[in-house]
Amino acid sequence: MFINCFILNNMKHLIINIFSILILLLFSIWDVHAQQQVVGDLPNSIYTGKQGKMHVQGVVVDQKNGFAYFSFTDKLIKMDLSGNVIGSITGFVGHLGDLDFDSETGKIYGSLEYKNDAIGKGISNNLGVKNTNEVGFYIAIFDASRIVRLGMDAEKEDLLRTVYIKEAVDDYQAKVKVGDKEVEHRFACSGIDGVALAPSIDHPKDGKKYLYVAYGVYGDTTRNDNDHQVILRYDIADWNQLGQPLSQEKLHQSGPNAPLDKYFVKTGNSRYGIQNLAYDAHTGNFYAAVYRGAKSQYPNYDLFVIDGRKKTAQTRIISDNKTVKVKTLSLLEAGLNDLKSGIRGWNFKWGATGLCPLGDGIFYISHNGKAKDGQQESTIYKYKWVGSKKEAFVLVK
Repeated sequence: MFINCFILNNMKHLIINIFSILILLLFSIWDVHAQQQVVGDLPNSIYTGKQGKMHVQGVVVDQKNGFAYFSFTDKLIKMDLSGNVIGSITGFVGHLGDLDFDSETGKIYGSLEYKNDAIGKGISNNLGVKNTNEVGFYIAIFDASRIVRLGMDAEKEDLLRTVYIKEAVDDYQAKVKVGDKEVEHRFACSGIDGVALAPSIDHPKDGKKYLYVAYGVYGDTTRNDNDHQVILRYDIADWNQLGQPLSQEKLHQSGPNAPLDKYFVKTGNSRYGIQNLAYDAHTGNFYAAVYRGAKSQYPNYDLFVIDGRKKTAQTRIISDNKTVKVKTLSLLEAGLNDLKSGIRGWNFKWGATGLCPLGDGIFYISHNGKAKDGQQESTIYKYKWVGSKKEAFVLVK
């Protein structure tokens, strides 16, 4: 009798366990199917409406809750997927650039620059404010759920925290030798712009998500030290403690002393570096959209794809008239191939003002423009990644 009860109880537990596993599998399949449905159900285009003097810099989409977020240099706007503006954060007197969205935390990460070069002074002039000549490069971390109405103040309301990117500031403020001349800005660093959340390139199975931050790089055709894109990698686990409220009259310096890694990618020079950096989990690659460069020895593509599955390598580059050892990333072996330089990429007009992976090889890509009255606007269109020699993306119809 005891043995029969023991057997029955074990069979009962086994059946329950099998049933539980089946339920989990069904939920897993349903979740994947639901995600695919969400991507498929997203509208083929979303128009931002006219947004003032400053052009669009980046876009991210919260598929779960049905919102799109756009940075327009001096403000962040929140829209529903029907194109209605739900809220906005205004009051930035710096350069709010590329964005990425963490679906697990509901946080938006964006690059934010304060500087005294032509870009910084141009923004100040457009806004009708005095340039303070202060330099500060930050990652702004927004709580998306708090953006609930138009015209919310970036400084006065509890909407965001900022983390100081010391490495980029140090390179921006450095002076180096190029030939017999002393010039400003190590690696021709003009600040930061492209941002992307992604796994570790060398250790993708560690289960952590890191923030990749791309430099802006000046398009000076007389320099020989600005032909690489520069990307920093940060562990953001303790950034809740490092982040400080935005104070534009007194810029803080709370942030990591150094990145975990500093990567270099040879693309040839481009104007102001990587404008939009996006990690696509579907392919495991990083997409880098730029304003094409002007050096005649390079192909000057608009779009580069960094092979996220290829481990980093060590190589030597020139900086300050010296050869320095650095970590490098590899371009994907696809697309056009410039035999002279060995650089691969695509001629693709769009993406520098917004490049957002949605899953299954689908992206939203910004087509920026200017209305007849001079105001800036953007329409994001749904594209599918192709990656052939002739085509990077094709428009979804």
